[in-house]
Amino acid sequence: MSSSNSIEQLSDPIPLARALIRAPSVTPKDEGALDRLQAALEALGFTCRRYPFGDVDNLYARRGTARPVIAFAGHTDVVPAGREAAWTNPPFEATVRDDMLWGRGAADMKGAIAAFTAAIARFDTAGGDARGSIAFIITGDEEGPAINGTKPLLEALHAEGERFDHVIVGEPTNPHTIGDTIKIGRRGSLNGVITVTGRQGHVAYPEKAENPIPVLMDLLARLKARTLDNGAPHFQASNLEITSVDVGNPAHNVIPETATAKFNIRFNTAHKGDDLKRWIEDEAKAAGLGWRGQIALDLKVTGDAFLSTPDWFTDLLSDAVEAETGHRPARTTGGGTSDARFIKDYAAVCEFGLVGATMHQVDERVPVADVETLTRIYTRLLEGYLRGGKA
Repeated sequence: MSSSNSIEQLSDPIPLARALIRAPSVTPKDEGALDRLQAALEALGFTCRRYPFGDVDNLYARRGTARPVIAFAGHTDVVPAGREAAWTNPPFEATVRDDMLWGRGAADMKGAIAAFTAAIARFDTAGGDARGSIAFIITGDEEGPAINGTKPLLEALHAEGERFDHVIVGEPTNPHTIGDTIKIGRRGSLNGVITVTGRQGHVAYPEKAENPIPVLMDLLARLKARTLDNGAPHFQASNLEITSVDVGNPAHNVIPETATAKFNIRFNTAHKGDDLKRWIEDEAKAAGLGWRGQIALDLKVTGDAFLSTPDWFTDLLSDAVEAETGHRPARTTGGGTSDARFIKDYAAVCEFGLVGATMHQVDERVPVADVETLTRIYTRLLEGYLRGGKA
């Protein structure tokens, strides 16, 4: 296969998207997904390096040595398919049917990885002088605990002297139609587990026991009573949601020894995770005053809220989206967390990908036409960024 034929074939994003989907790369397994992407990038002149951490493999690819550096960040790992018999088409068969690309990872986010790769092939075919460099930051641990993926990869790359000016994350940012939304930040997330330990006893003799349930209920009520905020610029209001309350007591006549609860806080830039942790600790102390049991807290901040300062890069992406879709995308920060929470410490970052309506669902799928539109948007972005033309 000649180099020109390789570039011509890679200009179509669907074959690579199908190849990636056919690798059942459920976190932390790779199953050859990174090998397939690496082969495509090497055909486009990229130098690739693998960075395994723990049981996760990660890929870094770069073409060029000059600044500025535009990087595409994403993940090849996917969530489990669930009950495969419930799928209209097998989840890892990568079926193209009814003008749709079906399969686990089609939307989140193997389709976007293929689109950016195809955009580079089209950028090369167009020819002309170009400045700067292109990089790929690809992890296999975004859908999992995110311990052995983007965070340690960026730390290693930074230690090696790698620098990035702008990063686009290919998450499925659009709720309904491609071009709806660019993510310019994300809310922070705090996971909490409360364990209240008292003393078991007979319900007829409560003075001989220490019931943990009223204490737990009081602490939860204290946490829910606070209005965290009414929103922040570009952010919706923060919210605390209780996700589980467990006692595990099958008896009516026994006061249990322990009671636990889990909760999550999604917070905006009005808060820092460490400040929220101190507030929760203070409320726990207040709820436990005069009580002879113990209250244990397990609080983990998985990411602080951040907002990328809008600059010419965000405008360039917005222009590219508008040119291909006919409407200007909104700039939002809603939804869950993403690996952009790690990237923002190293470069300006925003997120734009496919429509996420079916991500993580049975019958995950995206219109073939959307993958093509995304490829054209990414191509315009590269043209504007590396050749200085109008997006």
